[in-house]
Amino acid sequence: MRMGERTFSTTNYLRPGLRFPFCPGCGLYALSDAFLRAVFELGYDDFRKFCFVSGIGCSSWIPSPYYLADSVHTLHGRSIPVATSIKLLRPDLHVVVFGGDGDVVGIGMGHFVHAARRNTDILVIMGNNMIYGMTGGQVAPTTPLKTRTTTTPYGSFEHPLDAAKLAAVAGANYSARWTTAHQKELRECFKKALQMDGFRFVEVVTQCPTAYGRRAGFKNVGEMLKWFKENAVPVAEAEKMGKGELESKIVVGEFIQRRRLTLVESVYAVLREAQKNA
Repeated sequence: MRMGERTFSTTNYLRPGLRFPFCPGCGLYALSDAFLRAVFELGYDDFRKFCFVSGIGCSSWIPSPYYLADSVHTLHGRSIPVATSIKLLRPDLHVVVFGGDGDVVGIGMGHFVHAARRNTDILVIMGNNMIYGMTGGQVAPTTPLKTRTTTTPYGSFEHPLDAAKLAAVAGANYSARWTTAHQKELRECFKKALQMDGFRFVEVVTQCPTAYGRRAGFKNVGEMLKWFKENAVPVAEAEKMGKGELESKIVVGEFIQRRRLTLVESVYAVLREAQKNA
C-alpha cells in the first residue's frame, strides 16, 4: 500500500525475528493487519506515540512482545485498570488495550463497565472468538446459544453477552463491532476510534478454527468467514428485527458515537482547581 511517498510495511511496527504464535487460519492475523494499516494511514510510521496493554489470552499476544512498541502484559482481566493508570500519567499517548472476550468481558467485566462509565481515555480492541481459545475451548460469555464447547458438550445453555451494546449503554464515547470478513470497514473503524477521545471499544468477531470452529461444525476457515458475511446484519437493519430473528446473527456497525467529558479531562480539571486554591 502506498500513500504519497510512504509505503506500508509491517517491519515498521513488528519486532524483527519474532512471529505471531497463532494457529493457522486464526483471525487475529487479520485483526492485527487491519490495525497496523489504520495506524499507517493515519500517518504514524512507528509506535512512538503509542503504549499497548494486554492481559492473558490469544488476542493479548498481539502487541506483546510482537509490536515494536512500549507494552505492558498484565494479569488476566486486569489490562483496563493498568491502561487507565498509564493514560492518566501520560495523556499524550495513544493507550490501546488488546484482549479477548474472556479477558475483557469475562474475567475483566467489572473493569470494562466502569471504564466505559468513567469514559476513560483508552481504546479497547476485543478479539471475540466466542470461546476461551487458549485455555482449552471452554464456554465464554460470548459463546452463541447451543454451541458445543469443552465445558458444554451438549451445547451452551446461556445467551451470549452483547459487549458492543453494553459499552454504549455504560457510557462509552464510541462502540462498534465488525468481523474479520469486513477488513475495509474494520480499518476505517480503527482510524475513527484512534482519532477520538474517551472510552472507545471495537469488538472484532474473529474466527478460531482450532478451539471454536471444529466444535461448532465448520469444516474450514473459509466456511467461518462465509458465515460471518452471510449472518452480518447492520445496526440500522437490526433495530427493525425481532429478538428471535437476531438469534444467530452478528450485528455489525457503530452502536454509539458521541462526545462526553472524559476521565482525563475531569481529573486534570480537579487538579488545576486544587492547585489554584492551595
